[in-house]
Amino acid sequence: MLNNDFLQFLYELSQNNNRDWFEKNKKRYESSVKKPFEETVGAVLERIRSFEPGFTATPKDCIFRIYRDTRFSADKTPYKTHVGAVLTSQGRKNMDQPGYYLHIEFGNLMLGGGAYFLDKEPLRKVRTAIMQDPGTFRDLVGSKDFVEKFAEIKGEKNKVMPPEFKEAVKSEPMLAHKQFYFMAEIDPENVLRPDFPDFAATYFKAGKPLNDFFRAAIG
Repeated sequence: MLNNDFLQFLYELSQNNNRDWFEKNKKRYESSVKKPFEETVGAVLERIRSFEPGFTATPKDCIFRIYRDTRFSADKTPYKTHVGAVLTSQGRKNMDQPGYYLHIEFGNLMLGGGAYFLDKEPLRKVRTAIMQDPGTFRDLVGSKDFVEKFAEIKGEKNKVMPPEFKEAVKSEPMLAHKQFYFMAEIDPENVLRPDFPDFAATYFKAGKPLNDFFRAAIG
C-alpha cells in the first residue's frame, strides 16, 4: 500500500515546507501519500476490530489533516511533515478516550496509544484505580509483550499532587502522571512491508489490556 515515494514525499516536504512547493506537488501528495495512507489506516482498523469490535470509525474519522494551524504558533510553516491517525471508536471525535496512535514521518514510525488527553475528573478516576489496585496496574505495564514493544508508560507529571494522592504516590510514583501513554519508535522502513497493517496491529493489541484498565476506570 505504501511505497518508497510515500517516505520520499515526506522527506522532500520537510525540506520544502511552503505553499508553492506543495501546490506543485499536490497531485503527487494525493496519489503517493493521502490515498495510500487512507487505505493503510483502513486496513489497520480492520485488524484492530478483531480485538476492539466497538471501533466503528472510518479512516477519514481518524486521520489528521496535513495542514498546520499556525494562528498561535511562532512556527509558520504551513504543513505537517508527518501523517498521523488517532484510532479510537470514533476517531478524532473522542480523542479523550483511551485508544491507539499511528504516526509516520521520514526517519520515524511511531505506534502507541493509551490515555493521552485526560481532563481533571478522568485523571482522578485513573489515579484512583491505580491506587486501589496497584498490583494489577504493575502487572499490565510489566507484562512481557508490553515491555518488549513499549518499554514503559510515558507522559507529563504533576510536581504537586492532589491531597488524596500525596501519600500513595510515595509507593506508586506513576500516580504522578497526568498522561498515561505508551509509544514505540520504529524504523519507518517497516511501513513498506506488505504485512504492515498486521505488524502495526500487534503493537496495538499489546496495549489493549492497559487501555481496558483505563476505560474501566474512566467508565
